[in-house]
Amino acid sequence: MSEAYKAAGVDLEAAAKAVALISDLAAQARRPEMAEGIGGFAGLFRIGEGRMLAAATDGVGTKTEIARAMGRLDTIGIDLVAMCADDVVCTGAEPLFFLDYLAGGRVVPERVASLVEGVAEGCRRAGCALLGGETAEHPGVMPEEQFDLAGFCVGVVDEADVLGPRALGQRSLAQALPVTLTPRARRAAA
Repeated sequence: MSEAYKAAGVDLEAAAKAVALISDLAAQARRPEMAEGIGGFAGLFRIGEGRMLAAATDGVGTKTEIARAMGRLDTIGIDLVAMCADDVVCTGAEPLFFLDYLAGGRVVPERVASLVEGVAEGCRRAGCALLGGETAEHPGVMPEEQFDLAGFCVGVVDEADVLGPRALGQRSLAQALPVTLTPRARRAAA
């Protein structure tokens, strides 16, 4: 386990066990059109004529607290869409649409608009439509100033063009790109 995750209180072993338990449950809720489900970057679903939908979900997690503390709510939506759309693109799919989910202790219209501004910008950058979403108010459950943001992206790919481990053969070539890390990121990765 990465020491950085462990130091932050993240238990990757518990996460792996949870995925194993979830996989067993998800296997009981399958449809014949499912090609891939739990465990990959995105789930794949056959829609006929050699086409597949790729679907992914993610949340921005603790970045919400940083954004709130900095008073910059208009950028984490960009990050949210990018994380979901990237997971869809990893299958070879083109992102088609995105749905967001915003939960908070109190609906503050200006805060909601600022968050969705970032989501809309992320959708423009990813080339997908912001199809809709949900805003939920949880008074008494979440502090008034607290919120969480999650989203769901769906894309389409021809089955013959699906990327992933099965698309690689003995003569496949994987290429890594160099990464420039900040000194702090180098220390965290060590």
